[in-house]
Amino acid sequence: MEITLTQPEGLVVSPAFSHVAVVPPGATTIYVGGQNGVDTSGSVVSADAGEQSLRAVENARIALESAGAGLDDVISWTVLIHQDADLRAAYGAVSSRLAREGAPPLVTAALVAGLGVPGALIEVSAVAAVVRE
Repeated sequence: MEITLTQPEGLVVSPAFSHVAVVPPGATTIYVGGQNGVDTSGSVVSADAGEQSLRAVENARIALESAGAGLDDVISWTVLIHQDADLRAAYGAVSSRLAREGAPPLVTAALVAGLGVPGALIEVSAVAAVVRE
């Protein structure tokens, strides 16, 4: 039993994302709600989009590990970036953290007018799947 990520023929092939994830019956699916670049007190860590991005992914990693998963188990990311943020800094800071062996995860990214946390420039959420032996 394995989790399959594919880039079907007829769709763009990208090293950054896949198009389809197939999670077999019996696998554990883990959903991580939106994580911002905030510290444990809820304060935004920096006005810098890159620093916020790194912390948001770190917060997602912590959440995943609490459920017995890790960044390599993520099958789908949603990345919301504030329209005023430096897109290259925000995504560039985390792109290497989102990379993994084999097929890349699914990625949905959007520029948004605002986020729920004042001062937040990025929010990430994730879906992970783990085959437990």
